Amino acid sequence: MALLKPGITPPGQGDGGTVWNILGQTYYLKESCDSSFAFEVVGDPGTFVPPHIHPTQDEFIYLIDGTMELTLDGALHTLAAGGMARMPMGIPHGYKNVGDKTVRALFWVSPARKLHELFSRIHNVPDPMEVVRISATCEVNFLPPPG
Repeated sequence: MALLKPGITPPGQGDGGTVWNILGQTYYLKESCDSSFAFEVVGDPGTFVPPHIHPTQDEFIYLIDGTMELTLDGALHTLAAGGMARMPMGIPHGYKNVGDKTVRALFWVSPARKLHELFSRIHNVPDPMEVVRISATCEVNFLPPPG
């Protein structure tokens, strides 16, 4: 069992130097243990993660900078800087940077389950369909496109 380790992860860095490129966004590992997993996401305008479900994790987003359009259980919401989104396990959700500046957000899930493994496996994978396939093996299920 991996317990939470005390320490500080400096700004602009990932814990232990861990940084992932996931579909054009930069993910900085902030902490990883059995009970939770936290990462900072930096994404340019237009970057997004399509609707998906975490069947075994609750997920949260605290938006530091920028504006996101959040799809939560089929409804669209605007998430502004300083806002926080709560996405219970089993509820479809996705997001897009709809503003004209880079977004920075702190994401975290509880429990961690296989998310650290997933990010390590999809780092620098350019094919979205391969990301979807790998994600399904790590308890993240992307929804088919509408229509």
